[in-house]
Amino acid sequence: MASLMDAVTMLPSVGPKRESALRQLGIVTVGDLLFYFPFRYDDIRTRSWQELGDGEKVTLKGTVIAPLVLSRFGRNRNRLSLRLLVEDLPIVVTFFNQPWLKDKIEENSEVAVFGTWNAKRHSLAGQRLIAQADGGDAGMSPIYSVNKNIRQRTLVDLIHTAYEKYHGLLREVVPDSLRTHYRLEPTETVVHNMHFPKNGEEARLARRSAAFRELFLFECRMQSLRRDNNQVDAGLALDYDLTAMREFIKTLPFELTSAQKRVVNEICADMKRAHHMNRLLQGDVGSGKTIVAVLALFAAVTAGYQAALMVPTEILAEQHYTKIAKLLAPMHVTVGILTGSLNASDRAHALHDIETGRMNVIIGTHALIQDTVKFAKLGLAIIDEQHRFGVNQRRALRQKGINPDVLMMTATPIPRTLAITTYGEMDVSTIDELPAGRQPIATTWLKSNQTGRVLTQLKTQLATGAQAYVVTPLIAESEAVDLRNAEDLYERMQRALPEYHVALLHGQLKNQEKNAIMGAFSRNEVQVLVATTVVEVGMDVPNANMMIIFDADRFGLSQLHQLRGRVGRGNQQAFCYLIADPKNQVAIARMEAMVKTTDGFVLAEKDLQLRGPGDVFGDEQSGLPHFNVADPVGDSAMLEVAHDAAKEIFQDDPSLAAPDHTGIASYLAELKKRNQYFD
Repeated sequence: MASLMDAVTMLPSVGPKRESALRQLGIVTVGDLLFYFPFRYDDIRTRSWQELGDGEKVTLKGTVIAPLVLSRFGRNRNRLSLRLLVEDLPIVVTFFNQPWLKDKIEENSEVAVFGTWNAKRHSLAGQRLIAQADGGDAGMSPIYSVNKNIRQRTLVDLIHTAYEKYHGLLREVVPDSLRTHYRLEPTETVVHNMHFPKNGEEARLARRSAAFRELFLFECRMQSLRRDNNQVDAGLALDYDLTAMREFIKTLPFELTSAQKRVVNEICADMKRAHHMNRLLQGDVGSGKTIVAVLALFAAVTAGYQAALMVPTEILAEQHYTKIAKLLAPMHVTVGILTGSLNASDRAHALHDIETGRMNVIIGTHALIQDTVKFAKLGLAIIDEQHRFGVNQRRALRQKGINPDVLMMTATPIPRTLAITTYGEMDVSTIDELPAGRQPIATTWLKSNQTGRVLTQLKTQLATGAQAYVVTPLIAESEAVDLRNAEDLYERMQRALPEYHVALLHGQLKNQEKNAIMGAFSRNEVQVLVATTVVEVGMDVPNANMMIIFDADRFGLSQLHQLRGRVGRGNQQAFCYLIADPKNQVAIARMEAMVKTTDGFVLAEKDLQLRGPGDVFGDEQSGLPHFNVADPVGDSAMLEVAHDAAKEIFQDDPSLAAPDHTGIASYLAELKKRNQYFD
């Protein structure tokens, strides 16, 4: 019996080679093929050349009035030219690197060509021939993402074949109540009109319904994961010692803010419940996430478990280790460190103490997730600057214990749109106030010809005993891009500041060299650190109160905000200077936003608007979901509706037993069968 789960090899002309090419596109089953939608459409309706504007993409139909000419030049480069009589106008059509068309076009035949119109020359830069199967005068030709092993034409033919044979098996997944309320089209109509629309309006309406379906099913998967995580006995119940927690808080040299108290209560309440905690702690730069993490670590220890904190750099691991060991010393907690630079003897001792449970709190880098690391009783895993780790690295730390509670932390404030998509299965705690005494960082944008003002201010600050960062995008001089580079800036700063120690830090240095330089800066043995963006995270030097960023328009807002956050960590007034000569409105908007606000949440929303989710986090590191049709930024309102609808369904009917929810249950069961449930 036919099924949408049939392998694509069930279709004619799909052998092993073509199956492999389709698999590279994520197409394994017939269902995958039918829901592999085009990313745009070409309007291929034939038009009169007299109504065209210069540079317009268009289909022109005419008669070939001269022999075709194929010219070859260079290696694998060629040009095919033909003369086409369109209405009463002879035009020249040129195809580049499509020599096979010479055998498909005959003199005196009528052809339709899609391409770009040159009004001045009355010529067409041809892209492809339009065949009747493309839609001819119907008008809309779908364009799909393909690879070098499969052509558009082949994919279009396969989708035609699959639809003809399997369209009757398409079933509704979005509940009827939602489809009626939001005027969404039936699935069969959506699939047909996404692939074979008659006009732009059909394509638009189909895309709207397809995007909602995609977002809604994603949110259902997130709610399903949340439901599974919240099941009793799915996690650990960390019965921490509240009295000891209160005693520990009394030893702190500062008062917790109300926001810190709130999120500590949220985290501790989660830890005490017999479900798997999966929580994100987000807070702006300098909001005090570290002490919240320390309180969570201590809570886990009082409950009889080990706790681990994984950070992205060795210098940050060492800074955290020093600070946390000092804070927990009065409570007689054993704190250890595990990084890649430990010598063999120290590493062996650390591994032994972790495995035997002698070490209560372990601070480390990705060294924590190596196979040789075995915890005695890991109850809590905290991942700092979590977007700096890959999805698999984060998962590997979780797997070091028996379903330990997980707390992820980020100083990159996350817009609601990204929080719903990237962390939809997680609970989110937000620290939305800064500790008392922290002053906003004074931020100034200057053009490159005003650099002298910055150097004057730099000398003034250094004279008070403060330190400074000088950041640039490049390491060495590049002929291709006119940017200041770190090596050149390093030499300039040495000449301008002979009485101070200037150091150079960049990603191409060996880890041992980087750690030595960052350590020297932390100890104030270096007063000016010239660096690339390696200082974006992993540096906590309260004495540094000046950040100078050259070519600041080359950075995204979130990155600029992270760099700015390296200063202002003490109680002195801190300064950030953006040196930039932006050439476009987007870059200008970034500079203006940085000067206007120091609120990371406001900047995160602006950055998302200007760049999009993949650029903000980086797809590989963030684990951002891939959507075929939907755009979580452009469709943010739709995403929120889908999120709220899915959440309500799982709250009212967690087992999905209602007749209107059987489609969702079948979809989730199919994902589990294909081992895609947790991807």
